[in-house]
Amino acid sequence: MSRHPYVKWAQRSDKIFITVDLLDAKDVKLKLEPDGRFIFSATKDSIPYEVDIELFDKINVEESKYNVGARGIVYAIKKAEKKWWDRLLKQEGKPPVFLRVDWDKWVDEEDENEKGGRGFDDVDFSSGNHEKSRVKERKKRRSTLNKFLGKLRLDCFRKP
Repeated sequence: MSRHPYVKWAQRSDKIFITVDLLDAKDVKLKLEPDGRFIFSATKDSIPYEVDIELFDKINVEESKYNVGARGIVYAIKKAEKKWWDRLLKQEGKPPVFLRVDWDKWVDEEDENEKGGRGFDDVDFSSGNHEKSRVKERKKRRSTLNKFLGKLRLDCFRKP
């Protein structure tokens, strides 16, 4: 019997990001169908994992990309039409328990044109370098935050 890995998703007007959180996945298989069907299977420690979902709308299979890394599998799926989807799945109602929003990649519809969210072209799917760039980005944010907090501490404890 197979299990469901945790799946995170985020969207832009022209693409969907799907991240399968499955460390050290082996025998990864992916099938995308133009009508919007997403099928994933892999094994970890000899345990099979599967996801078979029907996406909200049609997709462009030829322009979709994926990268299999040690920490998970990232898919950037190109939408057939450039528009915001109401939800990820075609079926209405409560989504499955293994499906979650990827807040690291999420951008609101009105904020899409502003710099902030990771874009389709920001991820290098050929070499796995997206993990390194994400770590570097996190360190830079942490450094900026630490500088800001340092200034606050100096201002709060300054003698009159």
